Amino acid sequence: MAQQADGPDEAHQRPAGVSDTTVEALGKLSEALECVERARGHFYSVHQLIGHADLMLDDAVALFRSAGHDGIADRIEQDLLGRNVIAGRWTFQLVEDFDDGYYALFRELDRRARDELVGGRRHLYEAEMKERRRTRGRPGHEARPGAEG
Repeated sequence: MAQQADGPDEAHQRPAGVSDTTVEALGKLSEALECVERARGHFYSVHQLIGHADLMLDDAVALFRSAGHDGIADRIEQDLLGRNVIAGRWTFQLVEDFDDGYYALFRELDRRARDELVGGRRHLYEAEMKERRRTRGRPGHEARPGAEG
């Protein structure tokens, strides 16, 4: 079996003629997208938490009624239960608008920049950082799976 070459695989190597600044710019764009990915997860967390809280209000209303507090139960049921979290919108609508608008555009522009500048390669900045920081020949510092350090 042939031994793999030391260093990143072809998908993580800078194409000829691509400048340091271009790799750095693509890395910064990727880092920004990663922040947006995290924000997207928070949108989904808010969506699920608000939805769960709204369903829990059913129990609160029933308990207030059973304790003889119909006025409080009525106010919660009529004013809060099923209420929009933002004018005219439940959280699923916020998630859909985010996904279909800002998030979709961000991903598209990231992909187009990589396609146009480096043949679609991802994480070149990080791959080069890994090469600078790893210790060749040390276990756990291999360039890629199955490669000798």
